[in-house]
Amino acid sequence: MRHDDLAREVYGILGIPLDIVDMGTALHRIRSAVATRTPFLVSTANLNFLITSQFDTEFRMSLLHSDLCTADGMPIVWVARLLGIPIRERVAGADIFAALKTTIAPTNRLKVFFFGGAEHVAATACKNVNSESCGVSCVGSFYPGFTPVDDMSLDAVIEKVNSSRADFLAVALGAVKGQAWLLRNHDRIQIPVRAHLGAAINFEAGSVRRAPSGMQKSGFEWLWRIKEEPQLWRRYRADGLVFLHLILTRVVPLKLISLWSRVDSLWRPHGLAIARTDDQNAVILNLNGVATADNIAQLVSGFQEAVAASKDIVINFRDTRLIDARFVGLLCMLKKHIGRRRLRLSLTDVPRRIERIFRLNGFQFLLR
Repeated sequence: MRHDDLAREVYGILGIPLDIVDMGTALHRIRSAVATRTPFLVSTANLNFLITSQFDTEFRMSLLHSDLCTADGMPIVWVARLLGIPIRERVAGADIFAALKTTIAPTNRLKVFFFGGAEHVAATACKNVNSESCGVSCVGSFYPGFTPVDDMSLDAVIEKVNSSRADFLAVALGAVKGQAWLLRNHDRIQIPVRAHLGAAINFEAGSVRRAPSGMQKSGFEWLWRIKEEPQLWRRYRADGLVFLHLILTRVVPLKLISLWSRVDSLWRPHGLAIARTDDQNAVILNLNGVATADNIAQLVSGFQEAVAASKDIVINFRDTRLIDARFVGLLCMLKKHIGRRRLRLSLTDVPRRIERIFRLNGFQFLLR
């Protein structure tokens, strides 16, 4: 059975969906997917993920289609907290893998398959993991070389991966190529949990050392990474400049809107009424009031009832005064959910003030 996306606590942050989870919750969801052999795509969003999603539509879609998208990078955590988003902690891909090694009983070891990395790195990581007494065993690895995604998607390659009967597929192909490969082959891959873990495989192989804990928590892990992999400085410089632009042009205005909404709530009610009408082809939901985290339970219930009708869904914003990142995150989950059924989500009569919030949050593509 698929995970209920509408029940996820997801916020939309600068164009990406972010699950508000701690490490324990993330591990529980991964274990549940393994136990039920349910396809479960994990994305661990760092700053490079955030920046790439601004320009690469397929990359952004890989995040929106993920079943769990965690905050891997401290800059994302900082932005979330600045905007009042209740993020609990950084949940990095390397930390997820390390936690799986320590929290699953050795008598029932999680079977992992390593895909990608530089030549010999995945095989070395596999050997090193199997030399440890831990909760993970490596059942295979594959080095596809520096080839296009289509060449990595040949039947023989997918069969090599699937024949391992692993529980967890750890991919390291570079963020863009790795997410594209996972997205395009989502329905062909039979390993339940799959994630692009990037440097985690290098850490396991010992080809790259991870930053000390203090540098990770302070947000200066990037300095250590440059020391270990000097070629990364160009990417970090480019990402940093785009991030600064996003802070000035989007995050600051969103913060001002948030502060204004608090003042506004002092003299105007921040309730929400959802009026539903049905026609032959669609469910139409008219949102009157404030569609924010304060009214999220009402929104989730209304969306779940609309989904049950198995029709297209139209949301009318004519009487909507305010939306926030929590509502945008829920809207992404609704679009993903009905998209699986080949149904359509449409947003109509969107006032300019609401359109501006969509744009500032990086989700203007939902309006198309």
